[in-house]
Amino acid sequence: MKIYLAPMEGVVDWVIRDIYSRIGGYDEMVSEFVRVTTQLNPPKVFHRYVPELKTDGKTLAGTPVYVQLLGGDPICVAENAALACELGSLGIDLNFGCPAKTVNRHDGGAALLQRPRRLYDMITAVKNAVPEHIPVCAKIRLGYNDKTLVNEIAKAVSESQAHRLIVHARTKKEGYKPPAHWEFIAKIKEDCPNLPVIANGDIWTVEDYKRCLKITGCKDIALGRPAMAMPDLALQIKGQAKQFSHDFIEKELLPSFITSSANFKDNKYAVRRTKQWVKLLGRTYPYYTELFHKVKLCQNMEDLKKIISF
Repeated sequence: MKIYLAPMEGVVDWVIRDIYSRIGGYDEMVSEFVRVTTQLNPPKVFHRYVPELKTDGKTLAGTPVYVQLLGGDPICVAENAALACELGSLGIDLNFGCPAKTVNRHDGGAALLQRPRRLYDMITAVKNAVPEHIPVCAKIRLGYNDKTLVNEIAKAVSESQAHRLIVHARTKKEGYKPPAHWEFIAKIKEDCPNLPVIANGDIWTVEDYKRCLKITGCKDIALGRPAMAMPDLALQIKGQAKQFSHDFIEKELLPSFITSSANFKDNKYAVRRTKQWVKLLGRTYPYYTELFHKVKLCQNMEDLKKIISF
């Protein structure tokens, strides 16, 4: 079994990857997407999104981090992939799943699912541009407005010989609305036997994992929002830990998160990101639902320190 920390724009940044790598349970992680337009991004852009490039492509605790690219031009994306590898990326992850309207409007993310052949062209171009030993992976949804093209989408990825495919079991239109349609992942696995498939979507608990495994046949999974709501979920699924208490999170994890976020960017960023994580933690811990009502009023670091000790 392998568990991946799924990429989440504006959520799974360097700070979260560092903390979750130290918590353990994750075999690999993926960066926030690096946007590719019509030109080659300078190294500083890659280093801003993926500081792990300066530590051999791994977190400080040693978890591999793949650079995620998002764009619509195969040539430009391939050139940026080649540079990412020169800078030290251990793998390339291609984003075909982002549902954000702005991203889709600018020919990125899930918008490419409307023409499955584009996925084949993108993956093939990147594979040809990077060293042969570098894994080139893809993350998709089940379609854009509906699921009518899901078989063509999966076939395009399989024929490109991508290293692996993470499938978020919803369409772009469905966003994050439950349920996740795991049965479609099972069909993808059946139709593409040579393509390693990783299940993603609505795996909030150990029991969810067991049901997902039964339906999809996927031992390997990727955790996004559920990971943010339960920091030790990967460990629980692997049978390595009991659930963290909210007290442990507040006294051990949050102080580290706040300090690291401030050092990574600035105090304003740290306050905003703390509000975000506390709200997500409320999905599992009722205590944090109450705490969120307090921290959401914080305007600066001084306000935050009155509520959370760090």
